[in-house]
Amino acid sequence: MIGTIVNTCTIVAGTLIGVALHKGIKDKYKNVLYDALGLACFAIGLNAVVTNLPKSQYPVLFIAAMAIGSVVGVALDIDGRFHRLVDRKSKRGGEGSSGTRLADGLATATLVYCIGPLSMLGPVISALEGDHTFLFTNATLDLVTATIFGSTYGIGMLLAAPALFLWQGLFYSVALLSSTAVSEALMAELLIVGGLMITGSGLSLLRIKDCHVLNMLPALLVPPLWFLAMWLIH
Repeated sequence: MIGTIVNTCTIVAGTLIGVALHKGIKDKYKNVLYDALGLACFAIGLNAVVTNLPKSQYPVLFIAAMAIGSVVGVALDIDGRFHRLVDRKSKRGGEGSSGTRLADGLATATLVYCIGPLSMLGPVISALEGDHTFLFTNATLDLVTATIFGSTYGIGMLLAAPALFLWQGLFYSVALLSSTAVSEALMAELLIVGGLMITGSGLSLLRIKDCHVLNMLPALLVPPLWFLAMWLIH
């Protein structure tokens, strides 16, 4: 679980840095950091797609997965619900007592840290292949985000770190327990779909195109369901 441990530690470190800064971070520094991280996400996601596409047994499965998953995500309005919840928590965080602000900040941070392809797919890849690239990338993103949260809400934001650890630990444990059911072919399909979503996250961070990646999360369910159907048929 080295990737998850590193990710958790970066949230702690980022929060402490943010608390030390007190007055917050200027927008120009936030922007340049997110630009750099956007380029990194774009490159890592694209590399995952290019590397695993030749391994695919069903070359059009990822297209179907992205299409079906995106339609389901839009129907459920995952992206919209998430952002409305975060916006509501953030607005409430600007008012009321310090306890209320901390609670709202923690709720917002936990959502931001835990919900996303890097945080959900990363522990699975780490458990099955020993590849921590996705989690290390997520850790770098969370370092910046935690610094911003720490400078805004204070030292109490450290409580978001164990929440992330438990969340990613759950995915890691499930992947280990079901490792025999996850073939190399299925993993290749998941990496293609996940890589596309991470590439989309990079585009969003770079402000080139808001791909509403959260709406695409159901796409990760399509390859396992397809392989399950093929197994039942045969």
